[in-house]
Amino acid sequence: MTEHSALHGKLALFDGPGEPFRLKELRVRALQPGEMLVRNIYTTICGSDLHTYCGLRQEPCPTVLGHEIVGEIVQLHPDHPGVDLFGEPLQPGDRVTWTIFSSDPASFHSLRGMPQKGDGLYKYGHVRVSGEEAFHGGLAEFCVLKAHTGIIKLPENMPASVAATINCSVATVAGALRMAGDVKDKNILITGMGHLGITCAAMCREAGAAWIAAADITAKRVDDAQRFGADGLFDMKNDQAELRGILRERTGGKGIDIAFDMSGSPEAMEFGLSCLGIGGCAVWIGAVFNTRPLQFSPEYIIRNLLTIKGLHNYNFDDFRYAFDFMRGNWEKYPFGSLVEKEFPLEAAKEAFEYALANRPLRVGVRL
Repeated sequence: MTEHSALHGKLALFDGPGEPFRLKELRVRALQPGEMLVRNIYTTICGSDLHTYCGLRQEPCPTVLGHEIVGEIVQLHPDHPGVDLFGEPLQPGDRVTWTIFSSDPASFHSLRGMPQKGDGLYKYGHVRVSGEEAFHGGLAEFCVLKAHTGIIKLPENMPASVAATINCSVATVAGALRMAGDVKDKNILITGMGHLGITCAAMCREAGAAWIAAADITAKRVDDAQRFGADGLFDMKNDQAELRGILRERTGGKGIDIAFDMSGSPEAMEFGLSCLGIGGCAVWIGAVFNTRPLQFSPEYIIRNLLTIKGLHNYNFDDFRYAFDFMRGNWEKYPFGSLVEKEFPLEAAKEAFEYALANRPLRVGVRL
């Protein structure tokens, strides 16, 4: 393919923690079979991007950070299927978002419903820039989408700042609900009320949860959770024994049915586990960085018939569920207000520094 071989685009290279971003202009390589070229129009900065920026996560450098992306199709290779995950036809000019990964659909883990762990795994915003392989993250003007990437065409009325989070935060929460099982009529505890947590509250509310408790160490985030469907608001800085007592009393002595941890805090995960009633389930998705080992009693787990599940990223069904949820609810809940400030690509460093200093739910980069 040579149609766009003359295209050049800007990108912000990340060389590692403490290093400034390098703004460069490079040629966009020709497409390979099954690929698609997208012009990025919006990227939100995810918590894992911040962890990489600060050195809490290690990624191969130089890289192009950013994986919560909305783009506009520029070109499809003739061998591309030409449809999205819902069978909708795709053509140049369509606005799309896509899975954070591509992988071999015939590989062992993919066939088990875990394509995010499949062979040949390729993760956008997590790949080293090498030779012609440069446009694979959100902090760039273009992104080359590999074969077997899940793509969804976006409705015109959905803001890019809302749609960008579908392929990370929202889809991961969809996967967490799948892992938890049916949440209808269940008592829910969510620890960590960042973007994952408030999305989880709204998603549980729409799925028919009986009662939703939101807990965090930041008072503003606890207060915000109420706008996203939470019933009980709890400050995790308070005495945990007292909080456990309140939760048990509120659930008629039965305890919490499902405890989601979105924070990655060992203390929060231990607290959620201690609040579960008999037969309860804990789903952990926040700890995608190194933490201390957890401390809990195996006897407590066994005697109370508890289940602990972990989830990293999501599968294609989760991505579809996330899109359907956001399409139906982005106006019902104030998802449109979650990007606190926007920056241009040239101000990538300022965008990250603002996110670290102010801890908003999201910062946007508009290209």
